[in-house]
Amino acid sequence: MMALVAIVAGLIVLVWSADRFVDGAAATARHLGLPPLLIGMLVIGFGTSAPELMVSALAAIQGNPGLALGNAYGSNITNIALIVGVVALTSPLLVHSQVIRRELPVLGGVTLLSLWCLHDGTISRWDASVLLLVLAGVLTFSIIRSRRQGADALASDVDADMAGESMSLTRGLTWTLIGLVLLIVSSRLLVWGAVSVAEAFGVSDLVIGLTVVAIGTSLPELASSISAVRKNEHDLVLGNVVGSNLFNTLAVVGLAGVIQPIDIDHEVLVRDWPVMAGLTLLLLVFGIGLKGQGRINRLEGGALLLSFIAYTSWLVMSVIATRGG
Repeated sequence: MMALVAIVAGLIVLVWSADRFVDGAAATARHLGLPPLLIGMLVIGFGTSAPELMVSALAAIQGNPGLALGNAYGSNITNIALIVGVVALTSPLLVHSQVIRRELPVLGGVTLLSLWCLHDGTISRWDASVLLLVLAGVLTFSIIRSRRQGADALASDVDADMAGESMSLTRGLTWTLIGLVLLIVSSRLLVWGAVSVAEAFGVSDLVIGLTVVAIGTSLPELASSISAVRKNEHDLVLGNVVGSNLFNTLAVVGLAGVIQPIDIDHEVLVRDWPVMAGLTLLLLVFGIGLKGQGRINRLEGGALLLSFIAYTSWLVMSVIATRGG
């Protein structure tokens, strides 16, 4: 019971603190003169992955790297299938940003790179270091391009989203610090609760990471995406998801693997990675568009949501079968 309370309390504080952290970081970045495009792709897109980063790092430090990997890959699946699916059902998404169209193939390439790291059954410190080096390259490229990029729909969405914000630099720094501290505390609480529940019910850390923890740490992306689509800021929705998935695949797994090498369960190669890769491919096709106009309609959103339900049901049935056996 205490573990379940810890999970619920940890998730509530995690979501709240992540929101404060992203708002504070975005306001600070704006006061420091960062381009709106860079704020959208890095500060907001990557900032919403701060919960995954904290949870996975703490899980690896405490000797539960399976939870770290499940959290990262499960969050990617949740971001595409659940978040984009729900948002597209609410309002069809139109993709105007050329930046997002260029980032989608990068996400596809990074997903293939993750398979290379998995194929030998372990993510070694060398594999993890490669992921972090690729992240550094992506960040550098994004910063250079954002300073050369002209007008873009994503930058316009970020400007519109922050137009009503009047947060001062001091307040922005304060909320960034408070959000970061609470992220660490709530992540520690969540990891303890998740590991305790996994041990009590005989469920693997991987499955707990793919389900409860992944969905919980993806709630900031869901909240920001729903808020953006209500303001008709469609490109910001996709920017959040693409930036978050890049960060999860490279930074979250990379940091966890550097802390402690991750042994890969066979299910990751035959179940979880193929689902993540398939959804990433669908997002790539939908986002770029077969005729040059990226659009995710309600039918496609419904298909994404159904795939999330099917995948989650698959996980639950596998747990039931394992315990029954």
